[in-house]
Amino acid sequence: MSLRCPEGGTARATLALAVAAAAALPCGAAERTLRVCAEPDNLPLSSEHEIGYENRIARLLADELGARLVYEWQPQRRGFVRKTIGAGLCDVWIGVPAGFERLLTTRPYYRSRYVFVNRGDAREPLRSFADPRLATLRIGVQLVGDDLAATPPGHALARAGAVESVVGYPVYGEGSAAERITADLVAGKLDAALVWGPQAGWFTDHAAAPLVVTAAVAPPGLALPFEFAIAIGVKKGDADLRRDLDAALERRAGDIDAILDAYHVPRVAAPGGAAAAVSKVRQP
Repeated sequence: MSLRCPEGGTARATLALAVAAAAALPCGAAERTLRVCAEPDNLPLSSEHEIGYENRIARLLADELGARLVYEWQPQRRGFVRKTIGAGLCDVWIGVPAGFERLLTTRPYYRSRYVFVNRGDAREPLRSFADPRLATLRIGVQLVGDDLAATPPGHALARAGAVESVVGYPVYGEGSAAERITADLVAGKLDAALVWGPQAGWFTDHAAAPLVVTAAVAPPGLALPFEFAIAIGVKKGDADLRRDLDAALERRAGDIDAILDAYHVPRVAAPGGAAAAVSKVRQP
């Protein structure tokens, strides 16, 4: 059937029909969008080129939910939640600690820990906070706040008397602090390092010289965790989105593990020993 109308009216009539058809669709027929807020320069986790493992997990979940994946790129600085999810720019933050108080979090999809990193040719690698050399070794550590004791490893080193020898690498800077630490370790500017495991696994694998990763065990009496369960955060009150993400995480758990393996993300079993959790970190 053809639509007859005055000259020039065909296009207008077609547009009107399209608008009317779209308006007649039920709300549920609209394309679903998964809006993810992420750091644009934080490999191996995320990158504006979408080559980080959190990018791949985001793509996997969007496909599982039948949603279009959209990013809001923001440097992860103070006020990140307020400036992104809080401002309505995105709905999801992938890779937050389970139970993060600023957001509603999903079930954890992996658990990792801080690790010691040493050169492969180190004669006496650093593997313990009880090592008597702590006060003299040049030890690289990620720095979050304004003091060297801002992270759990930083606190552990400070308690052990290693203050003057610790070299802090701010996480708020150009590129990844873990990348800068491993590069300096390879160059001989550091004797050892303490790094968040998921970053250490990637950068040691891509380092210019062999590096060895071993699990960092918190010293007795330190009331700070060295292991963290990692989940996805959504806006508080958005229980429907969390429910959908929880279901997608469960259905695609095997695929997510494969992604984490490809990026050499070290994992540890949850307390109580979940049978499916496999340790990828060499124990001291």
